[in-house]
Amino acid sequence: MEESKQPIDVGEYLFRRLREVGVQHIHGLPGDFNLQALDYIPKVGLKWVGDANELNAGYSADGYARIKGISALVTTFGVGELSAINAIAGSFAEFVPVVHIVGCPSTVSQRNGMLLHHTLGNGDFRVFSEIGRQISCSTAILSHPEQIAHQIDEVIRECYIQSRPGYIMLPTDMVQKKVEGARLKTPLDMTFPPNNPEVEDYCLNAICKHVEAAKTPIILVDACAIRHRALKETHDLIAATGLPTYVTPMSKGAVDETIPNYGGVYAGSGSSKEVRERVESADLVFTIGSIQSDFNTTGFTYRVSQLNTIDFHSTYIRVKYSEYPGLRMNGVISKLAKRIQDGKLKIASPEPLKAPDNQSVEGELQTKGHDITHAYLWPRLGRWFREGDIIITETGTAEFGIITTRFPAKARAINQVLWGSIGYATGACQGAALAAIDEAAETKKEPSRVVLWTGEGSFQLTAQTVSTMLRNNLTPIIFVINNNGYTIERWIHGMEADYNDVQPWRYTQIPHVFGAKEGQAKSYSVSTKDELEKLLGDEQFNTGKFLRFVEVIMPLKDAPVGLKLTAEASARTNTRLD
Repeated sequence: MEESKQPIDVGEYLFRRLREVGVQHIHGLPGDFNLQALDYIPKVGLKWVGDANELNAGYSADGYARIKGISALVTTFGVGELSAINAIAGSFAEFVPVVHIVGCPSTVSQRNGMLLHHTLGNGDFRVFSEIGRQISCSTAILSHPEQIAHQIDEVIRECYIQSRPGYIMLPTDMVQKKVEGARLKTPLDMTFPPNNPEVEDYCLNAICKHVEAAKTPIILVDACAIRHRALKETHDLIAATGLPTYVTPMSKGAVDETIPNYGGVYAGSGSSKEVRERVESADLVFTIGSIQSDFNTTGFTYRVSQLNTIDFHSTYIRVKYSEYPGLRMNGVISKLAKRIQDGKLKIASPEPLKAPDNQSVEGELQTKGHDITHAYLWPRLGRWFREGDIIITETGTAEFGIITTRFPAKARAINQVLWGSIGYATGACQGAALAAIDEAAETKKEPSRVVLWTGEGSFQLTAQTVSTMLRNNLTPIIFVINNNGYTIERWIHGMEADYNDVQPWRYTQIPHVFGAKEGQAKSYSVSTKDELEKLLGDEQFNTGKFLRFVEVIMPLKDAPVGLKLTAEASARTNTRLD
């Protein structure tokens, strides 16, 4: 009898399904309620990534999913899952598909209300899963063997389709229960539900009327174009129309920034003058996957009227003030692009764009002085980044600074503009670096170079991730901005306050402290433009197969213009953004 037709253990079934949808590394921490399940990971050809704590593991799983399309995290009941909950909440807020598997006490223990460790001592074994349910698109408590295979399939599929975390609670006495192995012969259906064709065509016709009447249309691409897997259709529309195309801070890397109709980053008042004027004067704006959060709009400073806007989303289309629920953007955008390509829909010929160069928001590159300033740094990096780089930026100065950097072709960005949990980027860097290796193995190409920019305050929250990187022989380039504290917080409130200070660390010793072997990592410290220029021009540094850890010393109060403008908007509206 074929193996796939035989009953198999629940643990094996779960991890085989995860491998089927592209997961190759499992993040997490061992705990006594998940140990049996972990034994199945190598048996099905997956690799275990043991992190220093569950929060870091959650951040890493998030970063992995943003590159690979989906990820998995394993924690133990109560203490483990609650430690990861901040990371999972961030994945939920930012539409990142992470399957969170929680090993929990046996069904017998739960029924009897036993007084077990990792519980609240009140016999309530569902309190933590109820918390998890609030930040998951699908939840499964695996307590009935005849339902388990279907439950696993449902959580993984919904996690992928909705691009949000899924939660699986796996009791210890269910891990070795048998399920039907033959189910594995039928791959999970990961296709999106089709749109109602009549509603789709009606909506499309309404869109076309406005397109034909528009004289200065533009395209604005936002984060959910990435998260809901609509980039192919978006690129087709950009190519078919030739329209000026802009991205938001959250969607950096979504569009090839080397194409002639790429116009730059629109973030309300945080945009360059040229970008702001072109976007805000458009008589028709196609927004694709819009997320108009405070940091994404420089404190809600968008100046685009809904009367001039057509919004494409994963669950509805809004044409000015008319909404079409139940339509997914992929099909509508694809049909719109095809009508234009086939000559069935005329669209205004746009005036040529002035290609955005690597300049700061102020419009000029600061060259005076020796200090490494933000006005100098971010435009300079645009000439250093390489095709295919994966660029991770932390909430704070890096997140706002990267707006002014023009990316090379095929570069991808990871940031957490909406959730904004400091420390996230270091964990995400580890996950992205692992995903880049997995991706390279599948495509038979060299792994993408992975570059992290983070502040020292943020880095101190999740510094142990460097240990996990070394353990897994990962080789990212890590830049830690040392400017004596929480700069983003200083600009929001408390410029001189001691609560925005952090303990100085000897950053160049970090790889050594975490056990780097000879030749496995190298540290650098730069405090002047000349020192940074020399480092960026070093080919061994640029292409080395070792972890590179760079301390970048910058002035205390210096910050990107976008961050300053967002802080000012916060003060005007009396709204704390941190």
